[in-house]
Amino acid sequence: MWTEKFRPKDFSEIKGQKEIVKRIKAFVDMKNIPHLLFTGPAGVGKTSLALTTARKLFQESWHQNFLELNASDERGIDIIRNKVKDFARTKSIGDVPFKVIYLDECDALTREAQQALRRTMENYTQTCRFILSANYSSKIIDPIQSRCAMFRFKPLEKSDIFLIIEKIEKEEKIKVEDKAKEALHKISEGDARKIANILQSSAAVSSNITEELIYTMASVAKPKEINEVLRLALSSKFIDARNKLLDVMLNYGLSGVDVIKQIQQEILALGISNESKMKLMEKCGEIEFRITEGSDEFIQLEALLSQFVLQGTANLNV
Repeated sequence: MWTEKFRPKDFSEIKGQKEIVKRIKAFVDMKNIPHLLFTGPAGVGKTSLALTTARKLFQESWHQNFLELNASDERGIDIIRNKVKDFARTKSIGDVPFKVIYLDECDALTREAQQALRRTMENYTQTCRFILSANYSSKIIDPIQSRCAMFRFKPLEKSDIFLIIEKIEKEEKIKVEDKAKEALHKISEGDARKIANILQSSAAVSSNITEELIYTMASVAKPKEINEVLRLALSSKFIDARNKLLDVMLNYGLSGVDVIKQIQQEILALGISNESKMKLMEKCGEIEFRITEGSDEFIQLEALLSQFVLQGTANLNV
């Protein structure tokens, strides 16, 4: 998997989190770290930084002193009572006086498991440090948050994404066109893992990666196609817009929620009043909720297109 192959092995290779990396590196240089809580969206370097911290801290013996667990696999209290506690109570190997436990996706732990984790963090501070990773810090109980130094990761910026693409391009000897890079930036939303996965899938088809190939492999419609659907609806061509949307969904294998997310992004580029944009944004939220609650996807999308028709008519009458 390219996601593992291109995982950073050094602090200098971690993109987009300069201030966080700088502070963690200072802890490692001191051979001492507090409990850490990494929060932020997926694919922005949380796990990579945890693994790099362990490698630099323990050097050759990092495998013996580092335990990585994914809390979303086992969400209950047993994982804390058994695996975590058994590892935490034993002494470390080497010069560093503590081990490190990395709990990925710990916001998936139940509240009872988090309470047990809090007690474990208290009892084994001398022999163990915890690095916790979560997408949403609000799902972590306050007693754990107060025991950790919190670091908030942000999505990768365009320049960082391009550096990652160029590195993969060079090492895998593939050619990524400029428009394809722009498409990757838009699709990834700052997620480096998604970039690696899409490029790997695309490279299996062709070594010359185009914009068309990226959109096909990512199962995302081209923005101009969604834009065309919306413009047809705004021009009161409801049936044409409906048929075009159906074609786009079938060609790219899109779900209703996928389509709504793309529609929401394209609303801002439409030449209609701000009031109409706000009303359509509200309708997007309402339709997405209905779909996630189990309503028929295409009926709801037709209902959304009908709102575009109404707003288009309202703008003509202004």
